[in-house]
Amino acid sequence: MSRFARLDRLPPYVFSQVNQIKATARREGKDIVDLGMGNPDMGTPPHIVAKLIDAAQKPHNHRYSASMGITKLRAAISGWYKRRFDVDIDPDTEAIVTIGVKEGLSHLILVTIRPGDVVFTPNPTYPIHPYSAIIAGGDVRGIPTGPDEDFFDNLVRATKQTWPRPKILILSYPHNPTTQVVEGAFFDKIVAYAKAHDMMVIHDFAYADLVFDGYRAPSFLQSEGAKEVGVEFFSLSKSYSMPGWRVGFCVGNAEIIAALRRIKSYLDYGIFQPIQIAAIIALNGENEADARNGLTGRQPCVKEIVEIYRQRRDTLISGLQRIGWHIPPPKGTMFVWGKIPEPYAKMGSVEFSKMLIQKAQVAVSPGLGFGEYGDDYVRFALIENPMRINQAVRGIRKIL
Repeated sequence: MSRFARLDRLPPYVFSQVNQIKATARREGKDIVDLGMGNPDMGTPPHIVAKLIDAAQKPHNHRYSASMGITKLRAAISGWYKRRFDVDIDPDTEAIVTIGVKEGLSHLILVTIRPGDVVFTPNPTYPIHPYSAIIAGGDVRGIPTGPDEDFFDNLVRATKQTWPRPKILILSYPHNPTTQVVEGAFFDKIVAYAKAHDMMVIHDFAYADLVFDGYRAPSFLQSEGAKEVGVEFFSLSKSYSMPGWRVGFCVGNAEIIAALRRIKSYLDYGIFQPIQIAAIIALNGENEADARNGLTGRQPCVKEIVEIYRQRRDTLISGLQRIGWHIPPPKGTMFVWGKIPEPYAKMGSVEFSKMLIQKAQVAVSPGLGFGEYGDDYVRFALIENPMRINQAVRGIRKIL
């Protein structure tokens, strides 16, 4: 018997092969343009950092915090949802602070499913979506998604073919890695479908703000009846460039929030309080007057971050187009999802990614790492400046 039973169901980490080749190339002195890991490179806005420093200097903030998040942060979450999406959130029963989305989603799945329960996730998708269920002992069914797929039709087909019936559906729009986006009508259909099939919905809304070309991402909770069937997660990592701070939240159905709150009370004491205080400043605006005046839309610091990603997206898309690799510009996320050029399609995403490192000195993420339906693609993360992105394009041009 294995000493680590839960690890037996986790496959080898696909990205490790590419990471090893990248590390070897760098040890050899090669300048690798790393567009692989989706790790934001921009600093956190100064007013948020300043609040952290101020709060961290006060000894009473060094004590254990509340596992569900401090009261004022939950109030800020409620106000943010009302201003952004005109959704009412009860800060006491319908909101909980999480240590980023990965922690919150993983613990929520742990408390909601039993071994053998079926969880639907998109495929390809962000790895924690299926693996949170696998770690908890559930069974995962991947629903094909992407540029050439109708996710909802695939969902209906999968439901008919699955027994026992799925207990949970995990979604994420704008979607990582495929960059797919939806309109509010899509969530209306999801809510109706979830009610009809007694299915819980979890929506990962990490890229709510990272949208371009006039597109605005709808919240799942804007759909009528959404609170009856599910919850929505949001992370400050991308919108406010706070990835290492590990702060996010979950809002929606009160019963589901209560379940997450109860299990978290056993497992953690909450986030370092100065980080929560700084998160209040992030959500409320660049100063308290903005919050009092009912700030609408994205705050100036968020707009600046989004504009930087848009410029990087345009630089990469236009550069690849010039050398014959045509990819539609995504309307959301901090990624570009590119189908492998036809001459190299049979290689698969892992071998193609290895070749890009070795011959073009460019690192990308192989699509297979996000699910078997992603193997025809690679994902570019927009985490380098335009000059470095153009350097990457020149390297890729040597191959194409």
